[in-house]
Amino acid sequence: MEWLTAIWLGMPLWLWLTFVAVVLAILVFDLGVLHREAHEIGTRESLWMSAMYLSLGLGWAVAVYFIYLQQDSAGLMDEQLAKAATPEARAMGAVQLYLTGFLLEMALAMDNVFIISMILSYFAVPRIYQHRVLFWGILGVIVLRALMIGIGAALVLKFSWIMYFFAVILIYTGVKMLRMGDEAPDIANNKLLRFMRTHLRVTDQLHGERFFVRLPDRKGTGQLVLFATPLFLCLVLVEIADLVFAIDSVPAIFAITSDPFIVYTSNIFAILGLRTLYFTLSAMVHRFHYLKYALAIILIFIGAKIFVGHFLLGGKVPAVISLTVTVSLLVGGVLFSLWRTESGRQKS
Repeated sequence: MEWLTAIWLGMPLWLWLTFVAVVLAILVFDLGVLHREAHEIGTRESLWMSAMYLSLGLGWAVAVYFIYLQQDSAGLMDEQLAKAATPEARAMGAVQLYLTGFLLEMALAMDNVFIISMILSYFAVPRIYQHRVLFWGILGVIVLRALMIGIGAALVLKFSWIMYFFAVILIYTGVKMLRMGDEAPDIANNKLLRFMRTHLRVTDQLHGERFFVRLPDRKGTGQLVLFATPLFLCLVLVEIADLVFAIDSVPAIFAITSDPFIVYTSNIFAILGLRTLYFTLSAMVHRFHYLKYALAIILIFIGAKIFVGHFLLGGKVPAVISLTVTVSLLVGGVLFSLWRTESGRQKS
């Protein structure tokens, strides 16, 4: 079948379909086997699931190596990979770019964990139902990221100057993060939430793990009508939070590589891993207080390296440098956060 061997954004279409099928199979196993019945996810189960997803994410780097070892460089969108001297160099470069993107997306998504935790707390969603919200949120992410990355790749391919626009967004976002510090969003006054409460029939309380229920019409007609539950409103806000997060994270990963396959796969595996780790991180997110500042510096670095690579190096900053700086800043942010919170606890 010729359509299965067609090239789409630098990769055979069958390879994209295979990746999506693998991710969907993982999610079906998650919901249909591991969480067939709603239950409260404890720290132990969260860590076990996170280890599984982290292994899958890191293991995908092996698949990336062999995929790019065989891939024809002529169809690749990333300049570094397309100009690699040997297939082995191209494959190793792809692995470095994938790992950089994977770690960056994991780190950026940690900041999103704090927002999701606030949303779930605002709606008083019991831990037994939180996995359902996060699971269906993942399905939305898979579609949303595919659209955003596809649009981003098309823009990069048609307008090379768009990378400078991405760079400005990243630098601006990094500076904004440094200035905002610990400022928290006001969920109660969220405009979308107020719109939904005004224009939808919404129940006053949760109805188990259901997003919609049929209840008697409040107008006294006696007819059963469809109501949205607060769990549905919670899911919508979680998806919107990811959309806002993606506006920063997608340009960040494109600043590392313009290869859509690496961008998308690193995005999905990172988010899969962090959503399962949510149940552990949400209880100790305060221990990573200074990681936000490390992330801000990373965004500024990634944005700045686009200009440095073009105007000073005559190309891109090597992938190994991006990976080294990203890992160093992340590790430094985590260790400094743990040290400061531990020292503060001892003083109190």
